[in-house]
Amino acid sequence: MASSTATTVLLLVLLACGGATAQVFPRPLFPRAPWNFTLPTGPGDTGGSGATTTGGGPSVPAMFVFGDSLTDNGNNNDLNSFAKANYLPYGIDFAGGPTGRFSNGYTMVDTIAELLGLPLLPSNTEASDADSGPGALQGVNYASAAAGILDNTGQNFVGRIPFSQQIKNFQTTLNQIKGKIGAGKLSSSLGRSIFYVGMGSNDYLNNYLMPNYNTRNQYNGDQYSTLLVQQYTKQLTSLYNLGARRFVIAGVGSMACIPNMRARSPTNMCSPDVDELIAPFNSKVKGMVNTLNVNLPRARFIYIDNFEMISEILRNPFNYGFSVVDRGCCGLGRNRGMITCLPLLRPCPNRSTYIFWDAFHPTDRVNVLLGKAAYSGGTDLVYPMNIQQLAAWQP
Repeated sequence: MASSTATTVLLLVLLACGGATAQVFPRPLFPRAPWNFTLPTGPGDTGGSGATTTGGGPSVPAMFVFGDSLTDNGNNNDLNSFAKANYLPYGIDFAGGPTGRFSNGYTMVDTIAELLGLPLLPSNTEASDADSGPGALQGVNYASAAAGILDNTGQNFVGRIPFSQQIKNFQTTLNQIKGKIGAGKLSSSLGRSIFYVGMGSNDYLNNYLMPNYNTRNQYNGDQYSTLLVQQYTKQLTSLYNLGARRFVIAGVGSMACIPNMRARSPTNMCSPDVDELIAPFNSKVKGMVNTLNVNLPRARFIYIDNFEMISEILRNPFNYGFSVVDRGCCGLGRNRGMITCLPLLRPCPNRSTYIFWDAFHPTDRVNVLLGKAAYSGGTDLVYPMNIQQLAAWQP
């Protein structure tokens, strides 16, 4: 445990020392009016127990998840990596305890899986043994903390699985499934399955904004967002060529007010310049979704506006039962955001009132809200249709 603690402290010192400098802007951070659609509240939104299931059988054969720490469920556990969450108090409100999820409980994709009628997905490591239980037949989670669209993103954390390698891991899974159900049935199943992809946060937080990277000297903000989306398009097309047809593309959420950004400000202020940097990326990803819908036959891409979802919660926290918006539930330093949640560190007791679990990640209650909104929200949240509609879509 002492060794684990030491590596975690080193990781979080690296994070706390790098990145953008907080600035004070006179204009409001989230000037847009609230959505026409309101984030779901009521039974099942309090986290821990997760979302209400659809009842009956699953609405899709499987879901495959690609992403970073927002959706990682244990793929970094066996890596030589500083980016791990397989220790308490991570998972304190999760039935299985610490699993590698960067949350006190559920992630957003856990909620989506349940709403689709699927079980919680195994990590790639868990699913790699084709002879254990159902294995990968109902989906796999390949997400890896610190991963990015670019292969060199997150190298400060040492071990991580970039998006390109996650796709290669998916190819390995296909070979396993093909051996069980045959090529024809596999193709049909893939065409009706959901492919959730959420990448890009680390390409900013743990690449462009890191002082030990030269990226910012090579590209201005607009050039960098173009570079990312060009690579992203190629990677998503690779998934399409492997048989994926129903894509859920998650935009990068607002990062200006995460506890780590506030912790860097001597006046506890947010950093709107960070959100202004990622806005062009989100805009171009939404344009990419439109283009891919036109250019790739019999495929449907949808875009989750995570930026607006998080912004809505920060604008109107009391509407959703939150009262603590400016600090993490678990962490050290100013706003509990300078150093994130260490092994056996005591978290806040009233976790359901917090928006942020640690220096970078939301609480499971926020994750459940976001998952429900992505599943059944209107076009101001999920464009051009929501996940429930995507599951029922007929090409």
